[in-house]
Amino acid sequence: MKGLLVSAPASGTGKTTVMLGLLRALSDEGLVVQPFKSGPDYIDPAFHRAACGRASFNLDSWAMGEGLLDAIAGEAAGADICVAEGSMGLYDGVAFPGALGHGSSAETAARMGWPVVLVIDVSGQAQSAAATALGFRAYRPDLPFAGVILNRVASPRHERLARLGMEAAGMKVLGVLPRRGDLKLPERHLGLVQAVEHPDLDRAIADYAAFLRENVDLGAIKAAADGGLKTHPTGLRLTPPAQRIALAQDAAFSFAYPHLVEGWRKAGAEILPFSPLADQAPPEADLVWLPGGYPELHAGVLAGAERFRTGLRAHAAVKPVHGECGGYMALGEALIDKDGVRHRMAGLLGLVTSYEKRKMHLGYRRAELVAGMPGHGAGAVLRGHEFHYSTILEQPDEVLARVTDAEGAAVPETGSVRGTVSGTFFHLIAEDAR
Repeated sequence: MKGLLVSAPASGTGKTTVMLGLLRALSDEGLVVQPFKSGPDYIDPAFHRAACGRASFNLDSWAMGEGLLDAIAGEAAGADICVAEGSMGLYDGVAFPGALGHGSSAETAARMGWPVVLVIDVSGQAQSAAATALGFRAYRPDLPFAGVILNRVASPRHERLARLGMEAAGMKVLGVLPRRGDLKLPERHLGLVQAVEHPDLDRAIADYAAFLRENVDLGAIKAAADGGLKTHPTGLRLTPPAQRIALAQDAAFSFAYPHLVEGWRKAGAEILPFSPLADQAPPEADLVWLPGGYPELHAGVLAGAERFRTGLRAHAAVKPVHGECGGYMALGEALIDKDGVRHRMAGLLGLVTSYEKRKMHLGYRRAELVAGMPGHGAGAVLRGHEFHYSTILEQPDEVLARVTDAEGAAVPETGSVRGTVSGTFFHLIAEDAR
């Protein structure tokens, strides 16, 4: 279980570029690299997989209990090294602990015993960057630190000054990345543009890897890898919500957490992918599951997808359907896009949502089910994460759950249920472990 965690003082410092370049560079050396993502991100894991050819999984100390974390960590079996990407800043989390903690990347690193590689954007400073690094190391003295990578360095003089500061602070410099405007992944309102939409992702990742090989001490990074997990995972097997699961998968519906899908599959469930955007009806299955994604970007196509809508309704007449966030909106009556155009959705729920006036909804969610949903009966307590910019205009159906945020405040996005059809705005991560 030797590995490293790539983190930063804040978002926007370039840690994703470093992560992808590192995954590819290590893979190019012949190492089997197991990627992970700390926290509730459902976009980055697809980029990780593209970089090293191995499925990436989330590790989340707020939403997951010890058993699930150990089982997910067990997916590293056969790998030579683990590389995890942090979320936001290294110590950023919620105010109150969840299953194991506050959900910070530091908690993931500490539990796994993975030293931190801190990526610091030194734009606009030089020796002062060392004070930032020193503060991050001192904030939690028990957290292992591998060293720092200085990013966006403007000149050789800038590098010399920044290195002087790090030497004075006793911080090991693992690499120095010159400023380059072309090394940036395209973004959208929920984060990166999805991996499947990138026009030439493999070429971009190869460029990142070449950039890291030129400017980072890969030998020192490999030597710094360590691990302290002493448990013996039994394997990732999660009780599936059905035996045969028709899973929507395309550019509009792609935000399915990898640990859930893989856990269902390893427990014996059959996962049957299909594409609503290609106007495919769901295949014959016991359950149709519509994950989140970007239905608002494809609302016109979905509105005209008659085979998909007819097949979905036929399934819902006798068997369950569940939608998460974007999938939930697609199950509703209508979706209004950013230009105010109303698009007909599946009509299996009365939900009407709008992007005309964007409002961000972001954070962990704890949900106590009032009614059952596939895989979980009434009374079950679930943990998940919500991130979208839509507004509910109508929600006439029965409430699915009592939902609170990580601080215990009630959240109005309760999800809803009508007959065999249910939906939530949060993406399920795990059943409550406490």
